[in-house]
Amino acid sequence: MNKAIYVATSEFNSGKSIVTLGLMSMLIGKTAKVGYFRPIIEDFEDGKQDNHIETVLSHFNLDMAFEDAYAITKSKLIKKKNNGKIGEVLDLIIEKFKRLEEKFDFVLVEGTSFSGEGTAIELDMNVLIAKNLGIPTVIVSSGVGKTLEEFVDSMYLAYNTFKVKDVEVLAVVANKVQPENLTLAISGLKAVLPAEVLVNAIPLISSLKNPSIREIIEELDATVLFGQEYLNNEVGTFSVGAMQLHNYLRHLKDKGLVITPGDRADIIMGALQANESANYPSISGIILTGNIIPEDSILKLIEGLTSIVPIIAVSEGTYMITNKIGSINSKIYADNTNKIETSINTFEKYFDVDALSNNLSAFEVEGMTPKMFQYNLVKRAKQHRKHIVLPEGNDDRILIAASRLLAMDVVDISVIGNKKQIEQKTIELGIDFDFDKIKIINPIESANYQDYANTYYELRKAKNVTLPMAQDLMEDVSYFGTMMVYKGHADGMVSGAAHTTQHTILPALQFIKTKPESSVVSSVFFMCLEDRVSIFGDCAINPNPTAEQLAEIAISSADTSLAFGIDPKVAMLSYSSGSSGKGDEVDKVRKATEIVREKRPDLKIEGPIQYDAAVDKVIGLSKMPNSEVAGQASVLIFPDLNTGNNTYKAVQRETGALAIGPMLQGLNKPVNDLSRGCTVDDIINTVVITAIQAQGL
Repeated sequence: MNKAIYVATSEFNSGKSIVTLGLMSMLIGKTAKVGYFRPIIEDFEDGKQDNHIETVLSHFNLDMAFEDAYAITKSKLIKKKNNGKIGEVLDLIIEKFKRLEEKFDFVLVEGTSFSGEGTAIELDMNVLIAKNLGIPTVIVSSGVGKTLEEFVDSMYLAYNTFKVKDVEVLAVVANKVQPENLTLAISGLKAVLPAEVLVNAIPLISSLKNPSIREIIEELDATVLFGQEYLNNEVGTFSVGAMQLHNYLRHLKDKGLVITPGDRADIIMGALQANESANYPSISGIILTGNIIPEDSILKLIEGLTSIVPIIAVSEGTYMITNKIGSINSKIYADNTNKIETSINTFEKYFDVDALSNNLSAFEVEGMTPKMFQYNLVKRAKQHRKHIVLPEGNDDRILIAASRLLAMDVVDISVIGNKKQIEQKTIELGIDFDFDKIKIINPIESANYQDYANTYYELRKAKNVTLPMAQDLMEDVSYFGTMMVYKGHADGMVSGAAHTTQHTILPALQFIKTKPESSVVSSVFFMCLEDRVSIFGDCAINPNPTAEQLAEIAISSADTSLAFGIDPKVAMLSYSSGSSGKGDEVDKVRKATEIVREKRPDLKIEGPIQYDAAVDKVIGLSKMPNSEVAGQASVLIFPDLNTGNNTYKAVQRETGALAIGPMLQGLNKPVNDLSRGCTVDDIINTVVITAIQAQGL
């Protein structure tokens, strides 16, 4: 049984980070506890950390210290080898790996990057490490600058180098291949490699190839004058502003970097003005060369602009700086979420994840971690892509979430709001926002506005709604977004970041209405605890449900549990367990439990039962020894809103659990409510579960 995999390459700039990030995302979705290990890393300055390690630990929130994620720096390795002490290095690597192996269910090991001193020994060292750790390998190689024959030969040589040392190679990855050559690369490799070796090809992705302003600053040792918050801006092209402004403006391109001497105020101000103009493309930043800072009057003018791009200064001349920028190889940093998510999405699209998983002989792990649950949610949402509308386009969190969802490539998105205002806001936020892929809708300007008003009027005229009233309501983003769902122009809606629950849900109750088998709309939270995911209901909608309503909430929640891959074991919570308690409240729970057993004899249900007896195996066994649910409940139904809302918040705050929801149950089409204190991650999670709900319709 394999408990680790080794990601290796045979050259510099192979792009193996995309494979590392993709594999880590896959493993976290399948394995409870995943560790990350780099046996050999580049030297790093005091107070800093290795970028690869920092990115993986941070993005995947791995429970491990930086010092545990590597064994030795490259300079120390070279000294040890020169002194004939390579055995000591292997002993250290094995020792640190075994510690991780004991702590984690699976460990992803990443080999060296072939940069700097010592590259001549790196391939042999990677083979030696993989052999001594006894783990299989995935080999990554770049297709840039090679003919098909050269590429296939180099990949086979790398494969054979591992194989002759009895290191199992599970897969090879042809990376950075021109899209039109993917099939050629795969067929060429399959012709020379054994059939059991998985062959995958990943195209060259321009957004991953392009450096960010932050990388350029580090490479050039530049000083940031303005736009500190936008250093993740992607640089697609660069050009020198040495001609007169009216000529240079013709050379501006989208995501372009302007390079100009610091005393060219005309170029500086012209480029900034062009960036704000709808008639010119957006630039990524400006570099001021020659160790020249603009005069105070110009700096003051720049400070007063409503939007800004990074402006950085360097001491060297324009010619030298231009050459240096052209040679920068882009990296992925921990805070560049869009690049990370683009990498993961690209990997999942082009890599046969399931085949590799089978080859790894993946083992079963009890329970489900939050990361596993979230991974599976995203994977499921991608299987049948849905269209979700976000009505609150004036909220920064919504725009950031929409940008990240686009990078994840998980759903189609419409945002309701003023397009010009949203364009300005995305510039201020410094986020990638593809207006060709994310549809922006202003209700009053929409071609559907009058049809939506007429539809609402026909649906509600019996309630004394007039056509002018319907027209006014269709200007409201919640009503307009809900009508999009009703008319089938969107598959679901997520709102509530800037509106009350009533404002979000009322339109849905008025004309989307409840399912035929449902008499009540209820909600659940997916409570992602350290080692399991539980469903809490109802914690957001019904203040004091009757026994009949409580039974319906329990059945709906159990069905939700099944739909999301959680075995439903339903606990009907009360202040008493079993038959000992008396009183109206406990009687209500007892009656609701009986109703569920009568309507759904297939469900495992216990009630009334106390919370501790429901979730703690020892207490559950002592209080209700013959129960199929006690001590292992996965669906917990609270008797009223006061108890449910306070309990979910207490569990969330005291345990650090991730609470995804509320997800509404019982509506004909999915509409879900956010908390006004929601985070960007909350929005993303709610959009994903809304998309999955829509798949079941």
